[in-house]
Amino acid sequence: MQRKLFSLLGLPFLLFACGGNNATRADAMATPEEQMTTEEDVVIQGDGEWTDLLADGTLAAWHKYGEDAPGTAWKIDGDGVLYLDTSTKGEHGVEGGGDLVTNDSYDDYELELEWKIGECGNSGLVYNIVESADNAYPWQTGPEMQILDNSCHPDAKITTHRAGDLYDMITAEPENVKPAGEWNSIRLVVKDGYIEQWQNGAKVVSYTAEGEPWEAMIADSKFKDMPDFGKSTSGKIALQDHGDPVWFRNIRIRKLDAK
Repeated sequence: MQRKLFSLLGLPFLLFACGGNNATRADAMATPEEQMTTEEDVVIQGDGEWTDLLADGTLAAWHKYGEDAPGTAWKIDGDGVLYLDTSTKGEHGVEGGGDLVTNDSYDDYELELEWKIGECGNSGLVYNIVESADNAYPWQTGPEMQILDNSCHPDAKITTHRAGDLYDMITAEPENVKPAGEWNSIRLVVKDGYIEQWQNGAKVVSYTAEGEPWEAMIADSKFKDMPDFGKSTSGKIALQDHGDPVWFRNIRIRKLDAK
């Protein structure tokens, strides 16, 4: 979206970049059965206390990227669901919107949340963001896990732009997203530069965000001309305002086991 570790840590990972709209595989040496890891096969997991990022039904843990407070279009309803109010759109998106970013930076963590998207909608979870005046958007430094209505959004025609994908870099497998209006779950694991993206109970993407293979993937993506993209293996987390209705709930984070 342009607006914008299972290995036990000693196992090698093979990453390679493919041209065009073809999938890029981080698990190229694994069998399909190994690639489609389910929640019963979790290897890397935190053991600390969860921090609720929507505690007390407020956005106290968040702000608009580049500003001090959240945009007013980001709201929390009586059930504790965070949503983007798209009723007022300006020339360049939702008035009072903007990408919602955590106040804190995180390293070696496990993040969980649930999301649903409006019909033909588009959003994203961006992570390992380094917020600075040098970059106007979170996706100029942090990778993105795509949030999308695969049934009708134009991006679904591109194999690395679908729900669960590492946007413009790795295709999510299996493709297990639920339809617009239904809740989907995300589990994101970040550990010493190794990342797992889980969607609806299955590991759909894994990769190592450093080294020559990672640099090759960046060079073959939309982010090739962004000098700060993918340079950090820790950072802030963002929920994307792409101008479409989107909802989030049960957003929580914890430190991973020390190993």
